Amino acid sequence: MGQFDRTLEYIDQLQHAATAAAVCERLLGITSDFGLTALMAGTVPQPGTPAGQQKQHVLLCDWPGEWLERYVARNYVDHDPVVSHMKQLQAPFQWHEASQGIRIDKSSGEVMGDAGAFKLRDGLAFPLITLDGQIVMVSLGGEAVELSAAEFGQVSLVSTYAVGRAMQLHTMANKTIDHIVLTPRERECLQWAAVGKSEWEISQILGISEHTSEKHLLNAKSKLGAVNRVQAVAEAIRRGYIS
Repeated sequence: MGQFDRTLEYIDQLQHAATAAAVCERLLGITSDFGLTALMAGTVPQPGTPAGQQKQHVLLCDWPGEWLERYVARNYVDHDPVVSHMKQLQAPFQWHEASQGIRIDKSSGEVMGDAGAFKLRDGLAFPLITLDGQIVMVSLGGEAVELSAAEFGQVSLVSTYAVGRAMQLHTMANKTIDHIVLTPRERECLQWAAVGKSEWEISQILGISEHTSEKHLLNAKSKLGAVNRVQAVAEAIRRGYIS
């Protein structure tokens, strides 16, 4: 089975999960093949947020319980190099890259050391930006992570879709998206978005304004019930609108 077909299979598995917990379980069933055995997804609290309020920011969690308690109790979120790197980069990366790009002080070194003690020695992290501009931090970790460049991209895409799917289940319980009609322009814009073109590049290719290309993508996202551009592309691929 090729990588594209395997990615479609993964997305289909996640689409058929009926609850956020099931999404989390199925995602880890996929990522554990690459050594990623734990998941945390949530919004990043403001610096200085009391420990008692930090757990309210968690959306999905299959993390060692004792590690989560220590992370919150010691306010590690304000010193975590992975969180700092994500705020700066705003793109998928592996945890070990965070320590290479910033100066590690005593506090951030303690975070990384403690994570390793809980068999979380490396991982993959990325931000998911929702349609309303909310930033969700997604982090997958494990003891022995093995990802080729192609697998890194595959896991990033599938994980983004999974978290979007879980959020979708929270917000669309009473809304059905089984019957969707995308306009030809919406399909074209999604097709070009799938190969990484920006709204401006899409506008130049199709001979339309950048505002119009943004509008077509926004309409497509809304129809597909997607929380962001990546999930919209994955959902369109799954439904056969683009290939």
